[in-house]
Amino acid sequence: MHKRHQHLNIPMEIVRTVVAISETGSLSKAGERLGLSQPAVSSQIHRLQSLVGGALFSKTANGTTTTELGKLALRQARRILEANDQLLRLGGNVEGPQPLRLGLTTLFLEKFLKHQNPDTLSDIFIEANHSIEIAKGLVDGYIDVGCIFENSAFHAGIEELVVNECYDPLVWVRAKNFVISPGAPLPILTWPGDDWTIRTLTKHGIAYKIVFNGADFHAKLAAVEAGIGLVVMPESTVPPNLVKAKEYYLPPLPAIKVLLCVHLGLETGQALALMKQLSGLFFEKPGLRQGELRPEVSI
Repeated sequence: MHKRHQHLNIPMEIVRTVVAISETGSLSKAGERLGLSQPAVSSQIHRLQSLVGGALFSKTANGTTTTELGKLALRQARRILEANDQLLRLGGNVEGPQPLRLGLTTLFLEKFLKHQNPDTLSDIFIEANHSIEIAKGLVDGYIDVGCIFENSAFHAGIEELVVNECYDPLVWVRAKNFVISPGAPLPILTWPGDDWTIRTLTKHGIAYKIVFNGADFHAKLAAVEAGIGLVVMPESTVPPNLVKAKEYYLPPLPAIKVLLCVHLGLETGQALALMKQLSGLFFEKPGLRQGELRPEVSI
């Protein structure tokens, strides 16, 4: 990394100023919105321009407009503001203990919610995301309890947080009316960062084409039901309106490990009760091969 970028942080007030200038089209109007003088706004912009290495705004007959570099900076500024504001809203706007932060892979969310009521969820914040992102949250400390699928892209340190595990067979899934022409590449639906499907097909030398890639679980199910291709899923998550495909040309798939993880040092009664419920929902089903429960955590 270049030395001039080491240990530098852009203050949030400067990020807000960039967005305000873009939205108002004027340094003075941006200052009015933010309660700043025009010289203060100018000073903030000069500071940011020195950090990013170029002009962000230019003057026109109609006011102030963004340069090409400014457009890129504005896009990132909006993302930074959104992430900052979401972080501040995690605990709501009431004082008191923070909610227990639960991370669930999107494949588990619907089943988990079916077993809840408003009372059981009143002190829980749910983060529904990919397993990779939830694992990162567990390691970094902004997710307390997580139920995820193992992934080769996990960050170091996640193995220390595992308190329960089991194996769920992966299966090919298709629509009931799905057909494929003999000899044609397999049309497949994948996840971002997919390593279940492509790795297996590549290993067996089978031709394929990706016809759908998306993070939205329900959008993927709708695409499969429409009959556009095959998808690989953990057997326990296959909905009844789809079929486990067993065609002769489909290669065997491995089992995938399901992990229940808990942030280190979390031993509250609420956390232990949630861990016990998650174990009952996702780790104690027929067909799942149970892993060993870590002895230091009792649920």
